[in-house]
Amino acid sequence: MKDTVVCFGETLWDVLPSGKQPGGAPFNVAVHLHQFGQPVELISRVGDDDLGGELLTFLESRGVSTKYVQRGKTHLTGVVKANVDDRNEVVYKIVQPVAWDYIQYDNDVRDLVANAKVFVYGSLAARSQATRETLYRLLQSAQLKVFDVNMRPPHYTREVIKYLLEQADVVKMNHHELAEILDWFGGSTDDEAALAGLASRFGLKAVCVTLGADGAMLWAGGQIYRSPGIKVEVVDTIGSGDAFLAAFLRAWLSGRPYDECLRIACASGALVATYQGATPALSESHIAELLGVGRHA
Repeated sequence: MKDTVVCFGETLWDVLPSGKQPGGAPFNVAVHLHQFGQPVELISRVGDDDLGGELLTFLESRGVSTKYVQRGKTHLTGVVKANVDDRNEVVYKIVQPVAWDYIQYDNDVRDLVANAKVFVYGSLAARSQATRETLYRLLQSAQLKVFDVNMRPPHYTREVIKYLLEQADVVKMNHHELAEILDWFGGSTDDEAALAGLASRFGLKAVCVTLGADGAMLWAGGQIYRSPGIKVEVVDTIGSGDAFLAAFLRAWLSGRPYDECLRIACASGALVATYQGATPALSESHIAELLGVGRHA
């Protein structure tokens, strides 16, 4: 278990005009980590219904363990209605309450998290008291904690985001979330000073910010790193940030330099945007191929 990454939170269906796609940020990160060769477990909850069964079948078809995906009889499997009219800025309507709002704490999930190398969590799963309490308890057992911010109005509060930042070692967010967090807590408008300030305030080892088509930036080890965007034909951006995080973690855990981690992550996010849905079948060789032909200055 020592090399395992544990992803915690929502498992759901993204309902698009073209049909439904499996999703949820931790679900997507887990699928991509597995595709990249990283041992991974997913802690989530689905309903005891057809939609839940289909999600479990999808995970199993991709080789991802469902051992810690709980089954609940009282609430339906999660559904999100995605508006993809703007392919670069997807708008979500997230149904509530659903099964993943009631993820239960027990000794098995505690031991899993305590023995894992990395614990990945987001703010959306903390919208409900039951799952939030489970998350807060698991954070006490976790070793390296990675906060994937994922602020979806109206499913977050400043108080909860602040607590989750305080618990984190590494934070990943997009540029909209960075602007809101800086508005709350103050900080420079200069990128390097802003990220360094957040790292100092919350005791973070690294802060990563995705910039959409403009790539990403990373503060780590007292330095700022930047990677440009990679030009691709966008189909939809659902799951691009999740693929970015999975690729970044895989590269970082493999001991690659920070600038290389960021470049690989940007390529992974760009590659997913060329497909419909969040979890197309990808491999590290696909990313290497895109970097070989698609990088631009």
